[in-house]
Amino acid sequence: TAPAKKDGEMKSHSVLNEAVTREGTINIPRCLRGVGFKKRAPWALKESQKFAMKGMGTPDVHSDTRLNKALWAKGIRNIPYSTHVWLSRKHNEHADSPNKLSTLVTYVPVTTVKHLQSMRMKTV
Repeated sequence: TAPAKKDGEMKSHSVLNEAVTREGTINIPRCLRGVGFKKRAPWALKESQKFAMKGMGTPDVHSDTRLNKALWAKGIRNIPYSTHVWLSRKHNEHADSPNKLSTLVTYVPVTTVKHLQSMRMKTV
């Protein structure tokens, strides 16, 4: 879509070339509706990567081991209801990769996910 006009000036799109960190919550049951019991944990991991790909605009997504352990903590069937994550868009470390940027999905342990807001943080 074209950038919208704001006060007579063209509003630009967000820059996808900068490194940035965002905080958000993944609603897992919405992603797993209709998925069989023995496929729920692997599917949840793939859906978290899709969430990061859509939110950060990078096709190269890596998951932290803590996120994997958090999703598998109660077994393959009983996935946690919501998961709070950090999405960090960084410059790709692999020289032979066709993508300039990659996203790292990191699990954030919280006591409750109620009333949490998505935030954008500056990355130095």
